[in-house]
Amino acid sequence: MSLVLEQVSKIVDRKVHIHPVDLTLETGTLNVLLGPTQAGKTSLMRLMAGLDRPDSGRIWWNGQDVTGKPVQQRNIAMVYQQFINYPSLSVYDNIASPLRLRGIPRNEISKQVHKAAELLKLTPLLKRKPLELSGGQQQRCALARALVKEADLVLLDEPLANLDYKLREELREELPRIFTESGAIFVYATTEPTEALLLGGHTAALWEGRITQFGPTLAVYRHPRDMTTARVFSDPPMNFLSFTKSGHQLQLDNAQQLAASGPLADLANRSFHAGFRPDRLTLQPLSEHDLCFQVQVTVVEITGSESFVHLRYGEERWVALAAGIHELRPGSTIPVYLNPEQVYVFDTEQQLVIAPALAA
Repeated sequence: MSLVLEQVSKIVDRKVHIHPVDLTLETGTLNVLLGPTQAGKTSLMRLMAGLDRPDSGRIWWNGQDVTGKPVQQRNIAMVYQQFINYPSLSVYDNIASPLRLRGIPRNEISKQVHKAAELLKLTPLLKRKPLELSGGQQQRCALARALVKEADLVLLDEPLANLDYKLREELREELPRIFTESGAIFVYATTEPTEALLLGGHTAALWEGRITQFGPTLAVYRHPRDMTTARVFSDPPMNFLSFTKSGHQLQLDNAQQLAASGPLADLANRSFHAGFRPDRLTLQPLSEHDLCFQVQVTVVEITGSESFVHLRYGEERWVALAAGIHELRPGSTIPVYLNPEQVYVFDTEQQLVIAPALAA
């Protein structure tokens, strides 16, 4: 089985929600749609499901053109961040409803419902009505109903957003196994790069209605083909710095010069953009080859195990992710350090030139 989007686009009120997209999803795969709010994730899912018709392009399912086929005629399951349950039915009957529509024998229905309920920690709640549940419990009920449906295409639109941290972590570990065993095509939308990495599979990075890159999740993370993808697949967003390579020097916009070392020494003599993730910007030097920048502290967010140090370097705004608690005074000037081996380099067209050899 395969789902193919061929130059599919969507315009709403003369505003482009999805620019022409080419995308192929294979059976038995988990595919993450990663992007910020209003990047186009839900719009793209609605097109895949048949809830909306594209303004251009075709949608193919196993070689059959299903562009105009309504969602009722497709074997699709959907779970939204805003859960949908049947309020008059018990949790058991909510989960069982798609199985009954297919005429599954009663004993098999019971077996599948209890299996899904155990996975999603719903077993003690099977006799309750949805309105007697918490928001997180209602979301788990909707997710269980989608999992037992055995659909060919399962669309999950930020399905774990309303769950508590512990249950989110448990489900993130379980879902890849479920996806692999089902044989369906799963599409999972999220705004969180960490969630995409935990789920694995393939990831499509979305930005303003465009898919900037699609491929194995780790490959997209480690080798973003352009600066937009690098921004999408980094939390906090990747830091950037413009520079000009000249001989053995890096000329920065604020007139600071740094020695070109490591992979930077092999660049041609022209302008580039450097990109580096927040956890690669350190408050202490780690080697004699580290680049050093004098920066101004703007805000420090302490989480306990980590500190997010917001910095200003000229016109640039950076974030350093440092382990432990760091009480730094806003407005103070401090040095920060960067290993040149951990720098992504993009050309003036914002296309990737160099990725770290051991990009984490």
